[in-house]
Amino acid sequence: MKIRLRIVLCISFSLILHLVQSQQQPNAPNTPGGGQDTTREVHLIRSDILKFEKKDSTELQILVGNAMLNQKNTFFNGDSIVMNKSLNVIEAFGNIHINDADSVNVYSQYLIYYGNTRIAHLKKNVKLTDGKATLTSEDLEYDLNTKTGTYLTGGKIVTASSTLTSGKGYYYADTRDAYFIQKVKLVDPDYTVATDTLLYNMDTQIASFVSPTTINDGKSIIRTSDGYYDMKNGFASFGKRPIVEDSSQYITANYLNFDRNTGIGHAEGNVIYIDTAQGVTLSSERSDFNRDNKTVLATLKPVMIIRQDNDSIFVSADTLYSGIMTDTLFAADSSGPGQADSLQVAAVPEKDSLAKEFGKDLSVRELKKVIHKKEQNAVPEIIPKEATRDSMATGNPEDAVHKETPFPVSPGDSITGQAGINSDTSHIQDNMVQEIRPAPEDTIASIRIDTVEALQSRAIERVDSVRFFEAYHRVRIFSDSMQAVCDSLFFSGKDSVFRLFTNPVLWAKDSQITGDTIYLYTKNKKPDHVTVIDNAFSISRSNDSFYNQLKGNTINGFFKDGDIEHIVAKGSAESLYYLQDDDSAYTGANYAQADLINLYFIKKELDKISWIYEVKGGFYPVNQVPEERRRFRNFKWEADRRPKSRSELYE
Repeated sequence: MKIRLRIVLCISFSLILHLVQSQQQPNAPNTPGGGQDTTREVHLIRSDILKFEKKDSTELQILVGNAMLNQKNTFFNGDSIVMNKSLNVIEAFGNIHINDADSVNVYSQYLIYYGNTRIAHLKKNVKLTDGKATLTSEDLEYDLNTKTGTYLTGGKIVTASSTLTSGKGYYYADTRDAYFIQKVKLVDPDYTVATDTLLYNMDTQIASFVSPTTINDGKSIIRTSDGYYDMKNGFASFGKRPIVEDSSQYITANYLNFDRNTGIGHAEGNVIYIDTAQGVTLSSERSDFNRDNKTVLATLKPVMIIRQDNDSIFVSADTLYSGIMTDTLFAADSSGPGQADSLQVAAVPEKDSLAKEFGKDLSVRELKKVIHKKEQNAVPEIIPKEATRDSMATGNPEDAVHKETPFPVSPGDSITGQAGINSDTSHIQDNMVQEIRPAPEDTIASIRIDTVEALQSRAIERVDSVRFFEAYHRVRIFSDSMQAVCDSLFFSGKDSVFRLFTNPVLWAKDSQITGDTIYLYTKNKKPDHVTVIDNAFSISRSNDSFYNQLKGNTINGFFKDGDIEHIVAKGSAESLYYLQDDDSAYTGANYAQADLINLYFIKKELDKISWIYEVKGGFYPVNQVPEERRRFRNFKWEADRRPKSRSELYE
């Protein structure tokens, strides 16, 4: 008995030992020590059917119907599951669901899962969700260690407000960071982003860019390749010359910050702002702008360019500010007693000045006819004493006109009328005495415009936007045909007028114009005429020694092709002009004083002069001009202040 019992015990022990060894040997590669890592074992929880099948010496467990497995706190469900216990690998088919610690859920129709590395490969209708975002793809790799989902054949992530698609993507469920490449498109009700590479956080909704990117927020399009955009709060910071543009404006710089909600932005480094609708460009090194209000403030080396075909106007200053003003036309309400039927506004002449009235080709007699036809004649008539007696006798004022007086005249002689410079010398009446006829209160320059009384606005017929800009301190203007400097400037696209304040100087070819205030009127973005208010002074240098000069309380000058064609000085006017013959030799100088002086030019050469009211002066040999008349009071030739080229404005 004892021997038989020993034999049975030895055989049993051998079988048990063999069984243990046979179970441990296949699992040896799973751990460095050759043993099974039990913490990563996949366990069967339930299944409607359980089968065992041996294939190539590998024993497989087949679960069919309502199958569930788990690995620690991760659960696997599927219609059917095949388990390879020796390799710790499962393969699942149909309605697969992975619940990873109740934080991430993954769905698909096919799964192969490696328990030792905790990496799952899913195919067909793959969906990964963490409750805040849902990732879908046809092929997804999910790492349960890092909770990272990776797709390489196209995928989409959907949140409560946005949808993101790309060719490849990496989604980190723990941090909710995502990295997308290849045809990335992010769509949100407030914006759309298109790029090739995008870093994005689902919680903060901050997008970081490392490749060319286009952002459309419904109001503007932003192009950048560097920086970030806080999609939730609307704040952006970009580098590498981003661009912000809409239908009417464009801005780019080396660095740019922008707030989508307020439209306010800040730009630095080679800033370019363009009003594409009105042809205005502003460059600077530092600028603040408002996209919604279409305003821009440039404070470091700003230069504004008003573009035109052949002669753009450049403006620089210490500070440049530009904005939009609304030009609104209202229709009048004609209802009710005493209401006007329409706006009764008289048409305003093209040029509101005496130059319009006193045309170049009018003689003194014709000027008199124009004056007498005015409803209110404000210009005092200058009538020789003899002519006054004749008119009293005949009762015809036409008999009291002046005689035309050509150049030259002797010093001290009175000058009246209009003369052509190249006219022949004629006899001058030495005893001509002038008589002043009192004038009405208004002046001929005044234009009567009927006022609109008792009108009520009933509708806005048209609202137009026009750009204006302001320049402060060390203002310089340059174009091929005109240059100017001043301390402050205002320009409006509504009337196309440059208003120059504080010590302004304007140059046109060889002429210099100064005064307390200068209004430069442009037409089709070209100089058209200029008005100088108070202490008006025009100087043109004939040579290094001779300066043609014109002074008055006000001066109006008119341009043609960039050259001054006509100048009118009014109020205590003085003129000094040096005359030349056909060989350009100087023949003398004419000095005159009058209430009104007209100068006419042809090809930059003085052609005609007319003097009106209280005229006196004389003609001098070129070397006998009195010293006090060679340089008028406050004479100052300021060529050193004149911009010589547009490049100077950028310095």
